[in-house]
Amino acid sequence: MTPSDAADARARVAALLDGGPDAGAPAVSGAVRADALLVTSELVTNAYRHGGGLAGFEAEVDGDALEITVTDRSCDVPHGAPGRPIRPGAPNAGAIEGGFGWPLVRLLADRVSVAPLSTGGKSVRVRMRLR
Repeated sequence: MTPSDAADARARVAALLDGGPDAGAPAVSGAVRADALLVTSELVTNAYRHGGGLAGFEAEVDGDALEITVTDRSCDVPHGAPGRPIRPGAPNAGAIEGGFGWPLVRLLADRVSVAPLSTGGKSVRVRMRLR
């Protein structure tokens, strides 16, 4: 079931991370947990605010990493904050549109991919190390 809002998505990720080894998640520090919840919030909020609504949400632990996939209804690729590079030297450094959420996602995640869907919309997938 798709989360009703960012708080619902955060609660799902928190439960996954707080489940520890019994849920397949390694023990995570408070800072790593906070970063994972921030990324979750930003992705889901962006889907609702800029992506035409949240169409899908998945979160899973894969070894020592968290993978989050958010699907929305817009084909538009996310943009960075005005005048601020997403990551120095990155191919999209210096993006000039958008807010601060997307640059935060790019900074905190180890891997970010955006893929168009054949049915319309896009899928945004992030991978974050949990250690």
